[in-house]
Amino acid sequence: MTAITSLTNVSFTRRRSFAINSLDLEIPEGKITTIVGPNGSGKSTILRLIMRLLAPNDGKIMLQGTDIHTISAKKLAREMTMLSQSPDGLIDVVVRDLVSYGRMPYKSWLGTMEKEDEEAVDWAMEVCNLEALAYRPLHTLSGGEKQRAWLAMALAQKTPILLLDEPTTYLDISHQLELLDLLRKLNRDFNMSIILVLHDLNQAAGYSDHVVVCEDGAIQKVGTPEEVFTHQLLRDIFKIEAEIHQTQNSLRVLPIASTKFHTQS
Repeated sequence: MTAITSLTNVSFTRRRSFAINSLDLEIPEGKITTIVGPNGSGKSTILRLIMRLLAPNDGKIMLQGTDIHTISAKKLAREMTMLSQSPDGLIDVVVRDLVSYGRMPYKSWLGTMEKEDEEAVDWAMEVCNLEALAYRPLHTLSGGEKQRAWLAMALAQKTPILLLDEPTTYLDISHQLELLDLLRKLNRDFNMSIILVLHDLNQAAGYSDHVVVCEDGAIQKVGTPEEVFTHQLLRDIFKIEAEIHQTQNSLRVLPIASTKFHTQS
């Protein structure tokens, strides 16, 4: 397994009540990696450390063998892009203009759009099925359409690594699955390495190649969904009883009850 990015002996303190200490993690290249864990376990912090939005107190974060803190901001933006949880702002912009902002790492200040930029925007719009919405103001779109527009902006950067922080939050179930299906298509068709944070364990089990389980700023388990999602781990980390089903194509985790109230017969 080739690591696209890795964290070695990374420590980070955000506040007195939360810290990451001596964390080691490798993210495989060309896979969908999902980070899961209880609230406050450090999932989003790990994502932000990888993206260099936060600086570790100690340790190293490598991108394809290079310390990310030695890479220029523009070069890093050509390697990785991140879709934050429920992005906001730019409500008056039309969809195509929003997507075109993804080309900023390739342009000089106030630089004009070149043919390559237009082609990248066209590609991102097509992949996210946004052609019919190209000149609609962002604020007139549904929640699922807005999320696809923001994702298209990230894709227009044409980076081999895509990070997403809880991208399904506030979406109805149809739009959640639509987005996850799109991420799987990006991974399978374009070999994009995808790292995301999810709360839904069933979605994490069904869409991931690689799962990272966090608790209290530490990594508790890493592996395939089949290796990670066991009855014991679900009880110990997530405090739930669940049914685990192996289908022909993926694993399914179906929560039954909190262990606080569930008693086995």
